[in-house]
Amino acid sequence: MARAVTLGKPLATEQPLAQRSLWRDAARRLLRNRLAVVGLVVVLTMVVLAVFAGQIAPHDPNAQDCATGALRGSSSDHPLGTDAVCRDVLSRLLFGARVSLSVGILTQVVVLLIALPIGAIAALSTRLVDNLLMRITDLTYAFPDLLLIIILSRVLADVAVPGGSLTVIILAISLVGWVTIARLVRAQMLSLREREYVMAAEALGASRWRIAVTHLLPNSLGPVIVALSFAVPQAIFAEAALSFIGIGVAAPQATWGGMVDAGYAAVYSVPMLVVYPAVAIALTMMAFTFIGDGLRDALDPRAARRI
Repeated sequence: MARAVTLGKPLATEQPLAQRSLWRDAARRLLRNRLAVVGLVVVLTMVVLAVFAGQIAPHDPNAQDCATGALRGSSSDHPLGTDAVCRDVLSRLLFGARVSLSVGILTQVVVLLIALPIGAIAALSTRLVDNLLMRITDLTYAFPDLLLIIILSRVLADVAVPGGSLTVIILAISLVGWVTIARLVRAQMLSLREREYVMAAEALGASRWRIAVTHLLPNSLGPVIVALSFAVPQAIFAEAALSFIGIGVAAPQATWGGMVDAGYAAVYSVPMLVVYPAVAIALTMMAFTFIGDGLRDALDPRAARRI
């Protein structure tokens, strides 16, 4: 005889199947990517050094130790030596990390605040609005990035901007870097609008903007996060380039690009003044690139079998 089926609460010994979200699976795949983990460790180390630079640095980054002298090598008091104006190189490296990481991360926050609404409006509005926003995007994209950043930084420098030259650099890079993210958001939302669950929500009477917030935006974030992670090293390099040519963060604030510029005059006699900040820039950019590669593979469901 067939057993009677009893409906009711499951037995205490029965365990429900684990439900893993896309983001949890992505995090698991990311942590299995060795290069991405190396990048995360390097970035977290840089962040800790930047946050606690005031406690770790042996000297004030702008203090001049005239007793030790200029262009001195490594010593117990100055582990990485002194620069051309008797300042401690290690202290300036640590405080320079604050500027580079602030520019790299805060720039992407501003870029997201600009690009997300523009891309969403272009994807969800009429053809006229879409064409208008995309032509503005194309016009911005047509200019060479570094040239446009230099022009905007000089224009914004004449405006009373809270935060001084650092805010000017962040805004200048952000006003140039939003176009790629805006295009990506628009393309993702246009693609997702054709999915079955979106058409089902439309059939049930959900408004266009409710669908955008509930369905389109969350499902568009994966590629956007990957693009932002790749844009961080580009922003760091742009800040270093501006500081190197003398129109970046105002002196005497320590920046890695400014240190390369200051050490270039003595590059043949004391090459390490250029090597130290250049290595710091390269390591940070490489770490964010590793993270971007790892995120790209982790957020791609087709990569699950490859990792």
